[in-house]
Amino acid sequence: MNRFPTVTHLADRRSLLALAGLLPWAPGLLAEELTKTPPFTEGPFYPDRLPLDTDNDLILINNALTPAVGTITHLAGRVLDIQGNPIANAGVEIWQVDGNGAYLHSGTSNKDKKDKNFQGFGRFTTASTGEYYFRTIQPVPYPGRTPHIHVKVRVKGKDILTTQLFIAEEKERNARDGIYKSVRDPKALAAVTSSFSPIPGSKLGEKVAKFNIVLGLTPEMP
Repeated sequence: MNRFPTVTHLADRRSLLALAGLLPWAPGLLAEELTKTPPFTEGPFYPDRLPLDTDNDLILINNALTPAVGTITHLAGRVLDIQGNPIANAGVEIWQVDGNGAYLHSGTSNKDKKDKNFQGFGRFTTASTGEYYFRTIQPVPYPGRTPHIHVKVRVKGKDILTTQLFIAEEKERNARDGIYKSVRDPKALAAVTSSFSPIPGSKLGEKVAKFNIVLGLTPEMP
């Protein structure tokens, strides 16, 4: 599967979206308070060979029965323009290290420890309300970096933004991370920092994270 999954994958996740504080939503809501999501470099570990399975569930590969090792995290949000309007049919990609700190890349430093059950990369196409959803694991630190998830957004086939999402609870590691510290605007920094909150009653210790992505686009722009 090399196409972006459609919004039908989202239908049975609406309770998780609500839990993340994402619903309800109206176009343009609080538009005056929106902060453009800051960009970051793609980095050296965007997959140099995409997996056969590129859907929005990174925990299971194809029809495998064994899940990836790590804290299951439901990552959800909306892709919005600068005025707060949702952007439909935007392609959202994420990639990150597995529970052992290894990327889905031939150059990752500890590929011998790679979790073969972790997809490492996923795609999703936003709904009419701009919603996206991924099931992944909470990222872990690796030498030189605080835990983070890489995110890329495409609109009409064009790369619009590459950024990273950081964990609010990792304050000490974030404070030492050169890339995190490169963002000087407190509002912009807050825009790429999210709490990874435990889901009440989850027997697996699952977490949920909210990440709204605000692009520097307006309704008039292509």
